[in-house]
Amino acid sequence: MDIEEFRRLGHEVVDWIADYRASTARGEFPVMSRVAPGDVRAALPATPPAQPQSLDGLLDELTSLILPGCTHWQDPRFFAYFPSNSSLAAVLGDFLSTGLAQLGLNWQASPALTELEELTTDWLRQMLGLSAAWSGVIQDAASTATLVALICARERTTSHGAARGGLQASERPLIVYASTQSHSSVEKAALLAGFGRENLRVVAVDDRYCMSAEALRRAVEADQAAGRVPCAVVATVGSTATTGVDPLESIASIARTHGLWLHVDAAMAGSAMILPECRPLWQGIEAADSLVLNPHKWLGASFDCSTYFVRDAQHLVRVMSTNPSYLRTAADAKVRNFRDWGIPLGRRFRALKLWLLIREQGVQGLQKRLRRDLEHARWLAAQVDAATGWQRLAPVPFQTVCVRHVPQGMQGEALDAHTLAWVRRINESGRAYLTPAVLGDRWMVRVSFGVEATEHEHAVALWRQMREEAERGS
Repeated sequence: MDIEEFRRLGHEVVDWIADYRASTARGEFPVMSRVAPGDVRAALPATPPAQPQSLDGLLDELTSLILPGCTHWQDPRFFAYFPSNSSLAAVLGDFLSTGLAQLGLNWQASPALTELEELTTDWLRQMLGLSAAWSGVIQDAASTATLVALICARERTTSHGAARGGLQASERPLIVYASTQSHSSVEKAALLAGFGRENLRVVAVDDRYCMSAEALRRAVEADQAAGRVPCAVVATVGSTATTGVDPLESIASIARTHGLWLHVDAAMAGSAMILPECRPLWQGIEAADSLVLNPHKWLGASFDCSTYFVRDAQHLVRVMSTNPSYLRTAADAKVRNFRDWGIPLGRRFRALKLWLLIREQGVQGLQKRLRRDLEHARWLAAQVDAATGWQRLAPVPFQTVCVRHVPQGMQGEALDAHTLAWVRRINESGRAYLTPAVLGDRWMVRVSFGVEATEHEHAVALWRQMREEAERGS
């Protein structure tokens, strides 16, 4: 492909994406993909082309073959999972990142990549109201950041035992603590970091589905009495099921007393801290050792863009550093080499999409959109609270409302079947998309606001459909 062909096709691709986004905003597609497993693959050739093929007609194939297999995350009627916004300014940043084709092996490999990442993570730090003690780096996802945090915790507790015999040489097991509402990535990170499933303590939650500080204290003291070594605790600000907020101040006090590393998973709800009125929810954050939040969720940066903040950057670099001769430069003593701030050696120019997003919308524009989403959630919560036969199952600190419809006298497995049936009918209608989840031992439905295009009219239409489908025949 020569430059002129690229220019022509590139203009066509941008036009196609613009048309797709406009159609999505108008709700012209079923929100959830309706294809069956294997449909997309079966529609495509099973073997690669032997000869070069023209890309003319590519967009027709995208429209007819690929688009039906897409669930439309940017549709204003998307209320599933958590939002994964991709603001158009961030899309341009991703285009530029790919087009510039920078590879950040060290500062010298791309000074602009490194320094723009320094700048944008510091912009975000300021927007969140964090002190200058924090330093940031962009990771791919919160799962990776949590893994890095637990590795750093392990190395601090063992005085850098990996440089000796590692955990195999440890005489006493190291223990990690997380609540029943922690993200599944915490367990995965504990396993990959070598702690072992037997050394992961699942701490009870209170009636608001937040970690019980007293239960944590008892677990830590019991492990110490048994000769085990408490190492790290993962607290959550905005849990996956209910967006619950663990009591950071109390947890931080316990962590400080017993020498635990405190990692805060604020992957979704951390973005809300650009709103000063939300910051009391993570009171105590300055006592944490590490923090992750995902601008690629609610804030609007295209996936993948997960920001990991640490208070002791020197410790992070010591744990993660690699220094082969072919990457050493005369500038190393004066600059950051982000290869030493995480697991991958190389990195994409991810900062471009966050930089353009913040510039195009400004802090006030981002704040206005998040406040709008919070209002949507509060409005729906009020409707549920006032409706006969409906239950709101958890507080609504952010933008997710957890609900259950309970027909008179229905309980147990029959209630679960009812819940899954009405949410399935909504999803199959194509008019909205919701995700059910288990809370306690029963199914419920999460309504998660945050798509950039969602307005009050969409919340009203969703509530109407929820009542129609759930109350049918009840």
